[in-house]
Amino acid sequence: MDVFDLPEQILSRPFTVSEGRLAGLSSHQLQRPELLRPTRGVRILDPPTTLVERACAMLAGLPEGTMLSHITAAQLLGIPFPSAADDSRIHVVRPITVSQIRRPGLAGHRAFHPRRSVVVSGLPVVAPADTWVDLGEYVGRGKPMGLDDLIVAGDAAASLLGTTAPLREALAARTRPRGKVTLSYALLFMRVGSRSALESRSRLMIVRAGLPEPKPNVAIISRRNLFLGLVDLAWEEERVVSEAQSLTFHGAAEARHKDGVRRQDFETDGWAFVEIWNDDVFDKQRRDAKLVELAAKLRFPIEKLNLYAAEPQFHAPAQFARPRRRRAS
Repeated sequence: MDVFDLPEQILSRPFTVSEGRLAGLSSHQLQRPELLRPTRGVRILDPPTTLVERACAMLAGLPEGTMLSHITAAQLLGIPFPSAADDSRIHVVRPITVSQIRRPGLAGHRAFHPRRSVVVSGLPVVAPADTWVDLGEYVGRGKPMGLDDLIVAGDAAASLLGTTAPLREALAARTRPRGKVTLSYALLFMRVGSRSALESRSRLMIVRAGLPEPKPNVAIISRRNLFLGLVDLAWEEERVVSEAQSLTFHGAAEARHKDGVRRQDFETDGWAFVEIWNDDVFDKQRRDAKLVELAAKLRFPIEKLNLYAAEPQFHAPAQFARPRRRRAS
């Protein structure tokens, strides 16, 4: 039997050596160079390239009950994770009662507490709330995540679920999880409705500076009862809207032209329109100028702005951490 004469259901996906033998492949045929080996005990015709393909190939050779977790789960769920985390491994989790999996290209985790799961692209993935708590492992000095990163990730997870309650419950269900102080503090600032990391970071900047908190993703209707658009941040009473603009989606000339037409529609209807770019959050001079601009649009006293507090934050305040009990002498 030629390997390419096998049934489509075998050749179109990663398959185990056992499945290949059941389909009629001999040991010699399973060693043929046309069949790639993404991990031990698994064969595949085409090299996996996307995250879904790589995860599928890896899971094919792992015990039943294994779930994709941590960074991999965050990526599959659309939960933002800092680009500073250069980790292309497939992350999986199993119960603490079983042995840890060690394979090239894989990061195996063991969980003391059970994790809820969801199905993404046909794959078992740790659910958004539990994934958010798991990201606490990446918080701290020398690690890629900080307070604002957890808030951004929490916004995304809460928006997937429609509420922050499951995140609170998932954190409360854990006993001394890594990053608990930062996770607990991050919960205070998470909101439902954010559609991007920059939108979440813009809101944090605005609120920390002392400005009124805007509503996320508001559908704006004109005075003539026409739909003007869905805006990232809105102060409806003050008739001020703001858009978090990334160079990826709004930097090209065509996109800038469309944004300009859209902005004109809002301004014609009497709305003040403020764009916030990445540098407006991370560059101090531009951040201060943007906050002053917003304060003026909102008729907020500029002298009351707390420009220092508006800068991005990596650590939870020291006073937020519960004091540790002293050991008895």
